[in-house]
Amino acid sequence: MSATNTIRLHRVLRAAPEKVYRAFLDADALSKWLPPHGYTCKVHHFDPKVGGGFRMSFTNFTTAKSHSFGGSYLELVPGERVRYSDKFDDPNLPGEMITTASLKKVSCGTELSIVQEGVPAVIPAEMCYLGWQDSLEQLIKLVEPDIPDA
Repeated sequence: MSATNTIRLHRVLRAAPEKVYRAFLDADALSKWLPPHGYTCKVHHFDPKVGGGFRMSFTNFTTAKSHSFGGSYLELVPGERVRYSDKFDDPNLPGEMITTASLKKVSCGTELSIVQEGVPAVIPAEMCYLGWQDSLEQLIKLVEPDIPDA
């Protein structure tokens, strides 16, 4: 068994839990907010239901190097929780990670707590935190604007 890290994040977003939840289960939304700054994302397969799976890849825009990963949805509670497994295709990044995003309605929007367990120890925890911070900045930019239809 390889050593792993657990990453914990917390944010409050000015958006309804239902809108934040939707950002986790919409392929186009995920490809916009999930890859850290400097990466593009390609969604290869997406079936957002319990037992359904996903496959995607992130590409470093500077080096053009990609890494792909996929997993399955373990728990989906609309407006409250998204729990999924995923693992990298690269054998140098072994093991399965479990990510749980918990959403709670608060007076100004949504309290979001993310726990990612089983991150391969070869990936420095601080790099995971930096990547997630980028992703969450982009999630905020996606869900906070309330843009009416024209």
